[in-house]
Amino acid sequence: MPKKVLVIDDEAEMLQLVKHTLEKGGDFQVSTCDNGRQAWDEIIRIKPDLLVLDVMLPGIDGYSLQLKIAQDPATKDMPIIVLTALEPSKTLFQKFPQVVGFMTKPFRTEDLLQNAQQAIQRSAKTS
Repeated sequence: MPKKVLVIDDEAEMLQLVKHTLEKGGDFQVSTCDNGRQAWDEIIRIKPDLLVLDVMLPGIDGYSLQLKIAQDPATKDMPIIVLTALEPSKTLFQKFPQVVGFMTKPFRTEDLLQNAQQAIQRSAKTS
């Protein structure tokens, strides 16, 4: 059964690139969301096995969304890969154990696929 991934990014090209990379390279079923305002509803609806999260989002930024995810018992163990152009924001996310990867744009698609597979494997071992 494919693992469910939710990608949250406000750039349509980035959403398509990540979706294509994960679906072609692994056993992933990828859903996308293009703004922070709808992201929480999508997380609750989809219950993804992995979240790929941008930092700069319209509505609610990725950091605020991460805080909400970390505080909710239903989502606090969901593995997250932060994918952003904001390299300095890495220190903000280091305190969250569920942030299992931090990648800066531009990135290599092979690295994203490898990070996603490792995050799913780690999550499977701890659940």
